[in-house]
Amino acid sequence: MGPGNRPLDLEWLEDFQALADTGNFSRAAKARAIAQPAFSRHIRSLEEWVGVDLFDRSAHPTTLTAAGKRFQPLLQDVLAGLQNARAEARAAHDLDAASLSFAATHALSLTFFPRWLGSVESRLSTGPIQTVSDSSHACEDLLLQRRVQFVLCHGHVGAPGRLDEAQYPVQRLSEDVLVPVSAPGARGVPLHALGTAAAPAVLAYSEASGLGRIMRAMQDKDRQFGKDFATSLSVVFTAHHAALLRTMAIEGRGLAWLPMSLVADDLRSGALVDAGAGGWRVPVDIRLYRQQAPMATVAEALWALVTEGTAGADAQS
Repeated sequence: MGPGNRPLDLEWLEDFQALADTGNFSRAAKARAIAQPAFSRHIRSLEEWVGVDLFDRSAHPTTLTAAGKRFQPLLQDVLAGLQNARAEARAAHDLDAASLSFAATHALSLTFFPRWLGSVESRLSTGPIQTVSDSSHACEDLLLQRRVQFVLCHGHVGAPGRLDEAQYPVQRLSEDVLVPVSAPGARGVPLHALGTAAAPAVLAYSEASGLGRIMRAMQDKDRQFGKDFATSLSVVFTAHHAALLRTMAIEGRGLAWLPMSLVADDLRSGALVDAGAGGWRVPVDIRLYRQQAPMATVAEALWALVTEGTAGADAQS
Protein backbone atom coordinates (compact mmCIF):
# COMPACT_ATOMS: atom_id res chain seq x y z
CA MET A 1 0.00 0.00 0.00
CA GLY A 2 1.56 3.31 -1.08
CA PRO A 3 1.64 6.41 1.17
CA GLY A 4 -1.27 8.00 -0.66
CA ASN A 5 -3.45 4.96 -0.01
CA ARG A 6 -2.70 4.45 3.66
CA PRO A 7 -5.54 5.07 6.13
CA LEU A 8 -5.83 8.58 7.55
CA ASP A 9 -5.91 8.85 11.34
CA LEU A 10 -8.08 11.77 12.43
CA GLU A 11 -5.75 12.36 15.39
CA TRP A 12 -3.08 13.42 12.92
CA LEU A 13 -5.28 16.31 11.85
CA GLU A 14 -5.62 17.61 15.40
CA ASP A 15 -1.87 17.12 15.90
CA PHE A 16 -1.24 19.20 12.78
CA GLN A 17 -3.41 22.02 14.14
CA ALA A 18 -1.63 21.93 17.51
CA LEU A 19 1.79 22.25 15.86
CA ALA A 20 0.60 24.99 13.54
CA ASP A 21 -0.71 26.89 16.58
CA THR A 22 2.40 26.51 18.78
CA GLY A 23 5.28 26.26 16.27
CA ASN A 24 7.01 23.90 18.69
CA PHE A 25 6.96 20.08 18.69
CA SER A 26 7.44 19.80 22.46
CA ARG A 27 4.67 22.25 23.40
CA ALA A 28 2.31 20.81 20.80
CA ALA A 29 2.89 17.27 22.07
CA LYS A 30 2.23 18.43 25.62
CA ALA A 31 -0.97 20.17 24.54
CA ARG A 32 -2.08 16.95 22.85
CA ALA A 33 -1.10 14.89 25.95
CA ILE A 34 1.12 12.48 24.04
CA ALA A 35 4.89 11.80 24.05
CA GLN A 36 6.91 13.93 21.66
CA PRO A 37 8.37 10.98 19.66
CA ALA A 38 4.83 9.69 19.01
CA PHE A 39 3.67 13.19 18.13
CA SER A 40 6.52 13.62 15.64
CA ARG A 41 5.64 10.27 14.03
CA HIS A 42 2.03 11.45 13.63
CA ILE A 43 3.13 14.62 11.84
CA ARG A 44 5.44 12.65 9.56
CA SER A 45 2.69 10.11 8.83
CA LEU A 46 0.31 12.92 7.88
CA GLU A 47 2.92 14.43 5.55
CA GLU A 48 3.44 11.01 3.96
CA TRP A 49 -0.32 10.70 3.49
CA VAL A 50 -0.50 14.15 1.87
CA GLY A 51 2.70 13.51 -0.13
CA VAL A 52 4.54 16.75 0.73
CA ASP A 53 6.16 18.42 3.70
CA LEU A 54 3.69 20.56 5.63
CA PHE A 55 6.17 22.08 8.12
CA ASP A 56 9.55 23.76 7.69
CA ARG A 57 11.55 22.17 10.50
CA SER A 58 14.57 24.35 9.83
CA ALA A 59 12.71 27.46 10.97
CA HIS A 60 12.45 28.47 14.61
CA PRO A 61 9.69 28.40 15.57
CA THR A 62 8.51 25.68 13.19
CA THR A 63 6.45 27.22 10.40
CA LEU A 64 4.09 25.97 7.74
CA THR A 65 5.38 25.40 4.25
CA ALA A 66 3.44 26.80 1.29
CA ALA A 67 1.67 23.43 1.08
CA GLY A 68 0.94 23.55 4.81
CA LYS A 69 -0.55 27.03 4.54
CA ARG A 70 -2.86 25.81 1.79
CA PHE A 71 -3.72 22.68 3.73
CA GLN A 72 -4.57 24.41 7.04
CA PRO A 73 -7.82 26.27 6.16
CA LEU A 74 -9.11 23.24 4.30
CA LEU A 75 -8.33 21.09 7.32
CA GLN A 76 -10.14 23.55 9.61
CA ASP A 77 -13.22 23.23 7.41
CA VAL A 78 -13.00 19.45 7.65
CA LEU A 79 -12.71 19.50 11.45
CA ALA A 80 -15.59 21.98 11.77
CA GLY A 81 -17.67 19.83 9.44
CA LEU A 82 -16.97 16.75 11.54
CA GLN A 83 -17.98 18.59 14.71
CA ASN A 84 -21.20 19.74 13.06
CA ALA A 85 -21.87 16.24 11.76
CA ARG A 86 -21.46 14.83 15.26
CA ALA A 87 -23.81 17.47 16.70
CA GLU A 88 -26.38 16.79 13.98
CA ALA A 89 -26.16 13.05 14.56
CA ARG A 90 -26.67 13.47 18.30
CA ALA A 91 -29.58 15.84 17.71
CA ALA A 92 -31.13 13.32 15.33
CA HIS A 93 -30.71 10.60 17.95
CA ASP A 94 -32.33 12.75 20.63
CA LEU A 95 -35.19 13.66 18.31
CA ASP A 96 -35.75 10.03 17.38
CA ALA A 97 -35.69 9.04 21.06
CA ALA A 98 -38.67 11.38 21.52
CA SER A 99 -40.84 9.62 18.99
CA LEU A 100 -43.09 12.67 18.57
CA SER A 101 -41.99 16.28 18.89
CA PHE A 102 -44.37 19.24 18.79
CA ALA A 103 -44.17 22.98 19.05
CA ALA A 104 -47.50 24.51 20.04
CA THR A 105 -48.51 28.09 20.59
CA HIS A 106 -49.19 28.96 24.23
CA ALA A 107 -52.95 29.32 23.90
CA LEU A 108 -53.41 25.96 22.16
CA SER A 109 -50.96 24.18 24.44
CA LEU A 110 -53.21 25.16 27.35
CA THR A 111 -56.53 24.28 25.73
CA PHE A 112 -56.77 22.25 22.54
CA PHE A 113 -53.51 20.29 22.56
CA PRO A 114 -54.02 18.13 25.69
CA ARG A 115 -57.48 16.94 24.53
CA TRP A 116 -56.34 16.40 20.98
CA LEU A 117 -53.26 14.45 22.09
CA GLY A 118 -55.41 12.26 24.31
CA SER A 119 -57.60 11.44 21.31
CA VAL A 120 -54.51 10.61 19.23
CA GLU A 121 -53.16 8.32 21.94
CA SER A 122 -56.43 6.39 21.97
CA ARG A 123 -55.69 5.41 18.35
CA LEU A 124 -51.89 5.30 18.22
CA SER A 125 -49.12 4.05 20.50
CA THR A 126 -46.97 7.17 20.54
CA GLY A 127 -44.08 6.49 22.89
CA PRO A 128 -42.14 9.44 24.37
CA ILE A 129 -43.38 12.91 23.40
CA GLN A 130 -41.48 16.20 23.43
CA THR A 131 -43.48 19.45 23.45
CA VAL A 132 -42.36 23.07 23.28
CA SER A 133 -44.82 25.88 24.03
CA ASP A 134 -43.92 29.29 22.61
CA SER A 135 -44.98 32.15 20.36
CA SER A 136 -46.09 31.43 16.80
CA HIS A 137 -42.88 32.92 15.41
CA ALA A 138 -40.72 30.75 17.68
CA CYS A 139 -42.72 27.63 16.79
CA GLU A 140 -42.25 28.36 13.09
CA ASP A 141 -38.51 28.69 13.67
CA LEU A 142 -38.38 25.27 15.31
CA LEU A 143 -40.04 23.61 12.32
CA LEU A 144 -37.96 25.54 9.79
CA GLN A 145 -34.83 24.43 11.66
CA ARG A 146 -36.09 20.81 11.72
CA ARG A 147 -35.98 20.75 15.52
CA VAL A 148 -39.57 19.50 15.82
CA GLN A 149 -41.80 17.36 13.63
CA PHE A 150 -45.06 19.27 14.03
CA VAL A 151 -46.34 22.76 14.79
CA LEU A 152 -49.82 23.34 16.24
CA CYS A 153 -51.10 26.88 15.80
CA HIS A 154 -53.98 29.08 14.71
CA GLY A 155 -54.21 30.13 11.08
CA HIS A 156 -56.28 32.13 8.65
CA VAL A 157 -56.39 32.03 4.87
CA GLY A 158 -56.12 35.82 4.77
CA ALA A 159 -52.97 35.95 6.91
CA PRO A 160 -50.42 33.41 5.64
CA GLY A 161 -47.36 32.76 7.79
CA ARG A 162 -43.84 31.61 6.96
CA LEU A 163 -44.82 27.94 6.93
CA ASP A 164 -47.54 28.68 4.37
CA GLU A 165 -45.11 30.67 2.24
CA ALA A 166 -42.61 27.77 2.38
CA GLN A 167 -45.44 25.37 1.46
CA TYR A 168 -45.13 23.09 4.48
CA PRO A 169 -47.80 20.35 4.55
CA VAL A 170 -50.73 21.40 6.73
CA GLN A 171 -54.02 19.95 7.93
CA ARG A 172 -56.94 21.76 9.55
CA LEU A 173 -57.77 20.03 12.82
CA SER A 174 -60.60 22.18 14.10
CA GLU A 175 -62.05 25.68 14.17
CA ASP A 176 -61.87 28.50 16.67
CA VAL A 177 -62.93 32.13 16.78
CA LEU A 178 -61.27 35.28 18.10
CA VAL A 179 -63.76 37.12 20.28
CA PRO A 180 -63.35 40.70 21.56
CA VAL A 181 -63.73 40.41 25.33
CA SER A 182 -63.56 42.74 28.29
CA ALA A 183 -64.08 42.61 32.03
CA PRO A 184 -67.66 43.54 32.96
CA GLY A 185 -68.58 46.78 34.63
CA ALA A 186 -71.88 47.84 36.14
CA ARG A 187 -74.82 45.60 35.18
CA GLY A 188 -72.49 43.38 33.16
CA VAL A 189 -71.77 46.06 30.54
CA PRO A 190 -68.20 45.75 29.13
CA LEU A 191 -65.73 48.14 30.70
CA HIS A 192 -64.16 48.50 27.28
CA ALA A 193 -66.54 48.14 24.34
CA LEU A 194 -66.37 48.39 20.56
CA GLY A 195 -68.83 50.52 18.63
CA THR A 196 -68.78 53.42 21.08
CA ALA A 197 -67.74 57.02 20.52
CA ALA A 198 -64.61 56.70 22.67
CA ALA A 199 -61.59 54.77 21.40
CA PRO A 200 -61.48 51.59 23.51
CA ALA A 201 -58.33 50.53 25.33
CA VAL A 202 -56.94 47.49 23.52
CA LEU A 203 -54.65 44.71 24.70
CA ALA A 204 -52.78 43.80 21.51
CA TYR A 205 -50.60 40.97 20.23
CA SER A 206 -46.95 41.52 19.42
CA GLU A 207 -45.27 41.01 16.04
CA ALA A 208 -44.15 37.50 17.10
CA SER A 209 -47.76 36.38 17.64
CA GLY A 210 -49.60 34.47 14.95
CA LEU A 211 -52.91 35.73 16.34
CA GLY A 212 -51.51 39.24 16.06
CA ARG A 213 -50.67 38.64 12.40
CA ILE A 214 -54.23 37.47 11.80
CA MET A 215 -55.77 40.43 13.62
CA ARG A 216 -53.64 42.95 11.76
CA ALA A 217 -54.57 41.39 8.43
CA MET A 218 -58.26 41.36 9.26
CA GLN A 219 -58.27 44.94 10.47
CA ASP A 220 -56.56 45.99 7.25
CA LYS A 221 -58.68 43.95 4.84
CA ASP A 222 -61.95 42.75 6.35
CA ARG A 223 -65.02 44.83 5.57
CA GLN A 224 -66.58 44.12 8.95
CA PHE A 225 -63.81 46.13 10.62
CA GLY A 226 -63.81 49.02 8.19
CA LYS A 227 -60.92 50.79 6.51
CA ASP A 228 -59.97 53.02 9.45
CA PHE A 229 -60.81 50.57 12.22
CA ALA A 230 -57.24 50.09 13.50
CA THR A 231 -56.72 53.83 13.92
CA SER A 232 -59.82 54.03 16.16
CA LEU A 233 -58.24 51.79 18.79
CA SER A 234 -56.00 52.84 21.68
CA VAL A 235 -53.39 50.13 22.27
CA VAL A 236 -52.38 50.20 25.94
CA PHE A 237 -50.57 46.87 26.30
CA THR A 238 -48.79 44.42 23.99
CA ALA A 239 -47.70 40.81 24.56
CA HIS A 240 -46.87 37.61 22.67
CA HIS A 241 -49.26 35.33 24.46
CA ALA A 242 -53.05 35.20 24.57
CA ALA A 243 -52.97 33.82 28.13
CA LEU A 244 -51.31 36.99 29.38
CA LEU A 245 -53.76 39.19 27.47
CA ARG A 246 -56.59 37.18 29.04
CA THR A 247 -55.28 37.93 32.53
CA MET A 248 -54.96 41.62 31.73
CA ALA A 249 -58.51 41.67 30.31
CA ILE A 250 -59.91 40.04 33.45
CA GLU A 251 -58.13 42.72 35.47
CA GLY A 252 -60.05 45.34 33.52
CA ARG A 253 -57.05 46.78 31.67
CA GLY A 254 -58.68 46.74 28.22
CA LEU A 255 -60.35 44.56 25.62
CA ALA A 256 -58.59 41.78 23.71
CA TRP A 257 -59.42 39.45 20.83
CA LEU A 258 -58.97 36.06 22.43
CA PRO A 259 -59.60 32.51 21.19
CA MET A 260 -62.97 31.12 22.25
CA SER A 261 -61.09 27.94 23.17
CA LEU A 262 -59.29 29.99 25.82
CA VAL A 263 -62.12 32.16 27.19
CA ALA A 264 -65.26 30.04 26.86
CA ASP A 265 -65.31 29.30 30.59
CA ASP A 266 -64.70 32.98 31.42
CA LEU A 267 -67.66 34.02 29.27
CA ARG A 268 -69.88 31.43 30.94
CA SER A 269 -68.84 32.51 34.43
CA GLY A 270 -69.07 36.22 33.67
CA ALA A 271 -65.40 36.92 34.36
CA LEU A 272 -65.30 38.27 30.80
CA VAL A 273 -68.05 39.56 28.53
CA ASP A 274 -68.33 40.06 24.79
CA ALA A 275 -67.05 43.55 24.04
CA GLY A 276 -68.41 43.60 20.52
CA ALA A 277 -72.10 42.76 21.04
CA GLY A 278 -71.61 39.60 19.01
CA GLY A 279 -69.76 41.38 16.20
CA TRP A 280 -66.13 41.89 15.23
CA ARG A 281 -65.39 38.19 15.59
CA VAL A 282 -62.72 36.48 13.49
CA PRO A 283 -63.12 32.79 12.58
CA VAL A 284 -59.76 30.98 12.59
CA ASP A 285 -58.45 27.49 11.96
CA ILE A 286 -56.57 25.24 14.35
CA ARG A 287 -53.84 23.81 12.15
CA LEU A 288 -51.13 21.18 12.30
CA TYR A 289 -48.03 21.66 10.13
CA ARG A 290 -45.47 18.91 9.58
CA GLN A 291 -41.91 18.54 8.38
CA GLN A 292 -41.48 18.37 4.64
CA ALA A 293 -38.91 15.56 4.91
CA PRO A 294 -39.77 11.97 5.93
CA MET A 295 -40.17 11.56 9.69
CA ALA A 296 -39.99 8.74 12.23
CA THR A 297 -42.47 5.92 11.68
CA VAL A 298 -44.79 6.93 14.51
CA ALA A 299 -44.81 10.55 13.31
CA GLU A 300 -45.79 9.43 9.82
CA ALA A 301 -48.51 7.24 11.34
CA LEU A 302 -49.87 10.23 13.26
CA TRP A 303 -49.90 12.31 10.06
CA ALA A 304 -51.80 9.55 8.30
CA LEU A 305 -54.47 9.68 11.02
CA VAL A 306 -54.65 13.46 10.71
CA THR A 307 -54.95 13.26 6.93
CA GLU A 308 -57.73 10.69 7.24
CA GLY A 309 -59.53 12.99 9.68
CA THR A 310 -59.56 10.40 12.48
CA ALA A 311 -56.95 12.01 14.78
CA GLY A 312 -58.52 14.26 17.37
CA ALA A 313 -62.03 13.99 15.99
CA ASP A 314 -63.43 14.13 19.53
CA ALA A 315 -61.20 17.04 20.62
CA GLN A 316 -63.21 19.81 19.00
CA SER A 317 -63.19 23.05 20.95
